[in-house]
Amino acid sequence: RRWTLKTLRNPLSNNNSLIHYFLQDINSNMRIAVIGQSLFGQEVYKELRKDGHTIVGVFTIPDKDGKADPLAVEAERDNVAVFKFPRWRLKGQALPEVVAQYKATGAELNVLPFCSQFIPMEVIDHPQHGSIIYHPSLLPRHRGASAINWTLIHGDKKGGFTVFWADDGLDTGPILLQRECDVEANDTVSTIYKRFLFPEGVKGTVDAVRLIAEGKAPRITQPTEGATYECIQKKDNSQPAEAVHNWIRGNDKVPGAWATVDGQRVTFFGSSLVASGALPKGQPLEIEGASRPGIVTKAGLMLFGNDGKALLVKNLQMAEGKMIPAGQYFSSGSSAAVELTVEERAFALQMRAVWQSILTNVAEIQDSTDFFKSGAASMDVVRLVEEVKLRAAGCHLQNEDVYMNTSFQEFIQMCVRKLRGEDGEEELQVDYVEKEVNNMTVRMPHQLFINGEFVDAEGGKTYKTINPTDGTAICEVSLAQVGDVDRAVAAAKEAFEEGEWGRMNPRDRGRLLYRLADLMEQHQEELATIETMDSGAVYTLALKTHVGMSIQTFRYFAGWCDKIHGSTIPINQARPNRNLTFTKKEPIGVCGIVIPWNYPLMMLAWKTAACLAAGNTVVLKPAQVTPLTAVKFAELAAMAGIPKGVINILPGSGSVVGQRLSDHPDVRKLGFTGSTEIGKHIMKSCAVSNVKKVSLELGGKSPLIIFSDCDMDKAVRSGMSSVFFNKGENCIAAGRLFVEDTIHDAFVARVLVEMKKMKVGDPMDRSTDHGPQNHRAHLEKLLEFCRTGVKEGASLLRGGQQVDRPGFFFEPTLFTDVQDHMYIAVEESFGPVMIVSSFKGGDVDEVLRRANATEYGLASGVFTRDISKALYVSEKLNAGTVFVNTYNKTDVAAPFGGFKQSGFGKDLGQDALNEYLKTKAVTIEY
Repeated sequence: RRWTLKTLRNPLSNNNSLIHYFLQDINSNMRIAVIGQSLFGQEVYKELRKDGHTIVGVFTIPDKDGKADPLAVEAERDNVAVFKFPRWRLKGQALPEVVAQYKATGAELNVLPFCSQFIPMEVIDHPQHGSIIYHPSLLPRHRGASAINWTLIHGDKKGGFTVFWADDGLDTGPILLQRECDVEANDTVSTIYKRFLFPEGVKGTVDAVRLIAEGKAPRITQPTEGATYECIQKKDNSQPAEAVHNWIRGNDKVPGAWATVDGQRVTFFGSSLVASGALPKGQPLEIEGASRPGIVTKAGLMLFGNDGKALLVKNLQMAEGKMIPAGQYFSSGSSAAVELTVEERAFALQMRAVWQSILTNVAEIQDSTDFFKSGAASMDVVRLVEEVKLRAAGCHLQNEDVYMNTSFQEFIQMCVRKLRGEDGEEELQVDYVEKEVNNMTVRMPHQLFINGEFVDAEGGKTYKTINPTDGTAICEVSLAQVGDVDRAVAAAKEAFEEGEWGRMNPRDRGRLLYRLADLMEQHQEELATIETMDSGAVYTLALKTHVGMSIQTFRYFAGWCDKIHGSTIPINQARPNRNLTFTKKEPIGVCGIVIPWNYPLMMLAWKTAACLAAGNTVVLKPAQVTPLTAVKFAELAAMAGIPKGVINILPGSGSVVGQRLSDHPDVRKLGFTGSTEIGKHIMKSCAVSNVKKVSLELGGKSPLIIFSDCDMDKAVRSGMSSVFFNKGENCIAAGRLFVEDTIHDAFVARVLVEMKKMKVGDPMDRSTDHGPQNHRAHLEKLLEFCRTGVKEGASLLRGGQQVDRPGFFFEPTLFTDVQDHMYIAVEESFGPVMIVSSFKGGDVDEVLRRANATEYGLASGVFTRDISKALYVSEKLNAGTVFVNTYNKTDVAAPFGGFKQSGFGKDLGQDALNEYLKTKAVTIEY
């Protein structure tokens, strides 16, 4: 907030108040010395300046290998005085010349965001307001160094940070401010730092300064109870699995938790807890002090605690410093070197020059030169990764790639293999559930899919997904928790902001989506079989519509990837200057998608294909009762080469997963298909959290008007389909048929004849017309719906009962004599229930009034041979889709969505892309 003299000169009625406010604002802006280092210190410095404070000096560490600390770089750019004292004390005494230079700045407050130097009390106590320090733990717990590490090592369920007033003790000063966060089961130093301690720590430190400036900063004495101070020690590996896991993640990345393996020191990195289950195949590995041998698997090194539980280690660092994937322990160093082409040798020459510019202390870069033994640090890794991007657009490295290929020759070989597509990325590990069904073996993943990997849910939580044909369990499926959502969103955000997906050429993105569609087609029988088992859809319908339209949808939107563009716009301010205004269509970012259970794969495709074509990343929650085709889709997406983190699939409950997606601050768009009641709740949550963009496809009570001049055969056939298609579990199902009175009885009689021909039974049987309802709760709802209709006086001509056989089968049902006020005339059944009402011939406007007398507006239909009547009725029907002399005819190129309480936003067609894009206007004067 900045006030200027120009502001003060404005003639306001309350000038004295304005001047008083101005003086208050001046008083709240302090003269601050920032003492510290690192990117954290840099961000605190920048935010303090934004708050209007004057930074009188930055005191940081000396340059290392000719490179200044990020805090120093930022301050020097702003022409702020920067001091780089190698030390502040000598033999326990403050250096007078150093203290004098500090005091000359006239600081009123010292802020120490992150400081590795020992600052003398002559400096700490000098300013008017003293000194405040950021510490990454909830003091008094974990005083001293490595506080984040110890939070994890001790398995704390809560972590956080403290801003405290400095005193002469070790992190013992009075507390000014504390903020806490949950520590998740597989958090590492890096994840908890990136998710909370860095962003919230910066905000918290700046908030603490604001409190001091406003005279509201507390000084709360630290309690003695619960105070801890730890020092580094070696861990006994014969411990419970969780204790070993906490020790490894707490020491990741520095100093590293190590053990003796084959007589040499091996350091473990990247630990995660493993749910109990069958042991994976692999080679045993003796580990000194462990309760039992580990197992080297494709996924990594599995270690066991003395409680029989397991953890998985991703990477190992050998004694000579080389880091390898743990799964390659027995095969490390076995791959032959590739011979470089002329172009690849030119690339190697460029990279040799880059190494030379980073390792300035090395006279000449040899093939054997080790990046880290030559003095490179973590910031140099970031620079090296970026330098590769500039010189080889197709080579997308992760920091980890550098750590695992430390010599120049290894580094070049790794880069060349990536450029050739021969980098040997580890094979996707899938724990399949296999079943012999429908004359084939179906292989079904059943875990969460996060960041390109199938993983168990937090805490190993699972649930059973049920086959509606017989009510038996198909398999256990991982049940996502809030922490899983946070990890998936973090992976999606990283993939969008930093991964190759965000940098990918749109045409290459389309090529990946085409490849995904091809893989879905190759697996279409397996997908249809899984869909039938999990949802009860008749197999032939699952093959043609559930899966077939999903494939078409991905192919359609794959073609859109390189055709998304803005426009140029003439503007009035073009004279006398020359101006160019144009718009850009940009992806939104991380999108949450929540889909229903009636078309599990097709609803996924309708939303996800457009979302990905637009360049976004996605976290998708399938319906809890039908998760299996979604996680199978995740496997195919990985096979297609969709980068890690772009697609994340989280089976789970709406109250946990759906709610967290709605609330999550990093999710910028949420697409939902489901009930109006839940849609309203989601819309509210999205507004309160961060005003997410929302698209909603909600409930319907679609009217179908059949006039006496219709083609009766076609009207009966389409009328049947409008209600009974997909067992009535169809969002656009005709919820109410209005039949002209002169043909009403004939129409009903024809329908009854056709209903008697319908075969209700095993959905795998190719002759079956009608399979089971999706799940038991829905079956119970349909039974109650029909009981209500009978109670209100409607005529039940057929059905309304559960079929006497195992599973969730319900009889196709027909009600007539349904009056407008009845419950079944107003509410959606979402099942195979035909509701027929009659209307007087010739009164078109009256039947239109009745048809539109609903809060829903998803779809509608009309049957007539009179084209004028058809056009008039289609114009007056208040619904997002109107079918004329047909029904259920949706296409991937035609937009689909509702009006009123059926929601807003579109799936399918070009319009769907706009749901996942944002428009930016750019104006240039030249």
